[in-house]
Amino acid sequence: MQEYALRAKGLTKTYKAVGPTAAKQALKGIDLAVPRGSIFGLLGPNGAGKSTFINILAGMVVKSGGAAEIWGFDIEQNPRQARASIGIVPQELSIDPFFTPGEIMDLQAGMYGVPKSQRRTLEILTAMGLDDKLDAYARTLSGGMRRRLLVAKALVHNPPVLVLDEPTAGVDIELRRQLWDYVLELNKAGVTIVLTTHYLEEAEELCDTIAIIDQGELRACDSTQNLLSQIDNKTLLVRPASPLATAPSLDGLDAKLTEDGRLAVTYNPGLIPAGAVIAQLNENGVDIADLDTRGAELENVFLKLTS
Repeated sequence: MQEYALRAKGLTKTYKAVGPTAAKQALKGIDLAVPRGSIFGLLGPNGAGKSTFINILAGMVVKSGGAAEIWGFDIEQNPRQARASIGIVPQELSIDPFFTPGEIMDLQAGMYGVPKSQRRTLEILTAMGLDDKLDAYARTLSGGMRRRLLVAKALVHNPPVLVLDEPTAGVDIELRRQLWDYVLELNKAGVTIVLTTHYLEEAEELCDTIAIIDQGELRACDSTQNLLSQIDNKTLLVRPASPLATAPSLDGLDAKLTEDGRLAVTYNPGLIPAGAVIAQLNENGVDIADLDTRGAELENVFLKLTS
């Protein structure tokens, strides 16, 4: 059995010049390996090349060079097997408004050659909370429901790899949690999840491994914990007993007032212990009612690698 669910080697893509628009190299030799059974985060700013990478895997964009495999199948040598091994949930809410969810699911299953006896239309729609919309026209569904229907569509052929491209954009908090609960269940059942998102806290909470792409190049690919360890700073969050008008000036420390009235002090624990930070606050007349510490966040790593 192959060790990786997805693998790219020297993957490049150059979009040719069209009229006044200059040629653009969207991917510049991407080397990437997604372990089977993982939840893998693919992050990067807008225009970094994430969608181009996903569209090459989906067969919607032709690569310029390099190689890519899905579940051990080369996308060029075994395109049918490769595409059958992956389900893509796109960013765009591209759903025919005159079809019902039941019809959309059956049509998608037919395109993948899933026999009627093996189709799980109602089971998947129920898992997505759409069973009561089985016969409703897609145009009557809310944005969140359409997003969940796209996830359901991607699962009709039971792919071992599921790519979620900004799946929670425009979805409220409750539906977002329901979606992630189902995705985690899929992962426990052995499905490899590849996630792109601009909600960095989601990636930090869910992903085992994270790759960061910027300007078509791979900036980092490591376990979430190893990436977070690149940032040594911690933040001490202090709730003063009395409101502060301004943040005190601390020696060698960055102190800012937050919107909720707390004082956020950033420090490097390798250079200065938390006790010394608290001592400085006391010396500056800050009476501490409560405090908390916050470690490095994925947002800090992301900005460090893409700024």
